[in-house]
Amino acid sequence: MTGSAPTSDTPDGPAGRDTPIDHGYLLDNARSEAGIRFDALSELFDPVTFRHVEALGIAPGWKCWEVGAGGPSVVTWLADRVGGTGRVLATDIDTSWASGAAGDVVEVRRHDVGRDDPPVTGYDFVHARLVLVHVADRERALRSMVSALRPGGWLLLEDADPASQPLICLDEYGPEQVLANRLRTGFRSLLAARGADLSYGRRLPRLLRESGLTDVTADAYFPIASPACDVLEAATVRHIRAQLVSAGLATDEEIDRHLDNVTSGRLDLATAPLVSARGRRPTWW
Repeated sequence: MTGSAPTSDTPDGPAGRDTPIDHGYLLDNARSEAGIRFDALSELFDPVTFRHVEALGIAPGWKCWEVGAGGPSVVTWLADRVGGTGRVLATDIDTSWASGAAGDVVEVRRHDVGRDDPPVTGYDFVHARLVLVHVADRERALRSMVSALRPGGWLLLEDADPASQPLICLDEYGPEQVLANRLRTGFRSLLAARGADLSYGRRLPRLLRESGLTDVTADAYFPIASPACDVLEAATVRHIRAQLVSAGLATDEEIDRHLDNVTSGRLDLATAPLVSARGRRPTWW
């Protein structure tokens, strides 16, 4: 994830020209909760990602770039598909969680897609999941990934759209669900204050077309009442607990109560929609 954030208006309201923006990534990889979150996100969304990549015809020998790799699950899966004749580059600003995937096929490298030039070019496939929504210079990041494709190569971008589905409890029938949704609103406010674009996912198809890619298609997915949603929510709330309290968005007592509710299994938790959009670089480009 990038270390800077925009000063433009956010989906949750104007940031204001005089409103300071925190330049740190809210859900940084340095905390132990990051590993728990990566595992939960993998359980929730890896099948979606893999379905899209399989549809592109990934084959032995492909050269792939996994942007903002985070954990190792997608990187390892790609390496298995491209085999010994292929290559997978996994990049992130913090590679500690992906480093275990490094090997003969996989290279892990520190790289900031919002600031740095593409490591190399000529990729058959470039992928980023839940990355650009947090990146300050999204336009530069997108240009970088498009320019890294070989003619005929595929770009798959997958990002959330929390603004289109802001609730974590769709069925808000009692005080436990009301509290959960209020904490989710606080979480979204913290993300927006750090420059996250909470309506970015819906724009992906248009942005891919405007970048010159062809054969653009997209779909969206969000799970409801999965055990992995409970794990993800608990890890996320623990990760941002101090920020929620310091910003006056929740009290310690409310957070403890919510975590108990999550542990009890009484909440049918959902995620924001994950929009998956893919496009191909024209062969004549």
